[in-house]
Amino acid sequence: MVLNKLLQLFGVGKKKKRKDSKKKGKSINPVSQGSLPCQCAAPQSTLNILASKSVLDPCSSGASTVLSLQKDEPGCSSNISSMIKEVNGSENEDHKLFNQFDVVQDYSDHHYAKTSPGKTTKDWAKTIQNEWKLLQRDLPESIYVRVYEDRIDLIRAAIVGPAGTPYHDGLFFFDVCFPPEYPRCPPKVHFHSSGLRLNPNLYESGKVCLSLLNTWLGSGSEKWGKSNSTMLQVLVSIQGLVLNDKPYFNEPVIFSSKEKHSLGYNQTAFVLTCKLMLYLLQKPPKHFETLIVCHFHERERAILEACRAYASGMVVGSSVKDGRTYLRNKCFAGFKKSLDAQAELLAKELAANRLRAVELKREVPAADKTMFP
Repeated sequence: MVLNKLLQLFGVGKKKKRKDSKKKGKSINPVSQGSLPCQCAAPQSTLNILASKSVLDPCSSGASTVLSLQKDEPGCSSNISSMIKEVNGSENEDHKLFNQFDVVQDYSDHHYAKTSPGKTTKDWAKTIQNEWKLLQRDLPESIYVRVYEDRIDLIRAAIVGPAGTPYHDGLFFFDVCFPPEYPRCPPKVHFHSSGLRLNPNLYESGKVCLSLLNTWLGSGSEKWGKSNSTMLQVLVSIQGLVLNDKPYFNEPVIFSSKEKHSLGYNQTAFVLTCKLMLYLLQKPPKHFETLIVCHFHERERAILEACRAYASGMVVGSSVKDGRTYLRNKCFAGFKKSLDAQAELLAKELAANRLRAVELKREVPAADKTMFP
């Protein structure tokens, strides 16, 4: 394999197989997201976030902003093994139940697992090393990343749906591949859609439509730039600009600008998000099993309460304090029927997940049980 030779070239010998779920990682300093809707309030970071013109595509409103994260260029060694050691931390470091950033080995279920990395260079590997360091240091609290020791060109990310949107409390998974031309061209990104179209920018096929990825029209800072664009910028943009509170207006062609159509789209998006939750609970992606158990155990009550509130007429994404309700018509009746059916299935799966959480709680050290409610 080309990458194995590359790793040997950088002085990385053969490593003993380790259990992926027990790798250790450093704590992450979350990045402040400015105006991005985010479920968790993140402390301030030294990362500079710049705003410019429209970036979210397809988008006809032209009102969105781009988050341009300054490229991190630390003076780092090209030795991949030292980077992995730094990411994993020392053997004496306290075990954390689920790190935001970690290095794992098995990539067999990755969308790009069978894609050859092609002919790569030392500079390419160093660029990816810098991306790892930036992700480890500045990931927001609601984004989780796994990179692969034997395939440094691959990444898997989980993004928590922001509060105040139809995607709240959901988990959204993306597989990433750095092509040999990286960073002259953007990474390839595939969304784990489970065959659902829950956002205009996220296709059933897994395509992610975003000008930053050069998968939609854009100009200037809207598009990928080899000297100032990063993988972190891509993930934060997906969370804040794609998974937003009014995804209907991301459509390339808006047939109606009326708010009622946006509200209707949010109803559908929430039902599909619930369906995606169900699929994830039944078949979690590799290396994220613990995250899925803990996240949905912690958010179970909030998810089911939201289902009941929306079925009773509350506007999807709004809080109880807002008190906004839908007009009771045929469209709402259809939404309520679909949501009730989905909520019933989800409640059963969440109950089963509760048992998995209990078993997991028994297996972890007492210091880590604070993660469980």
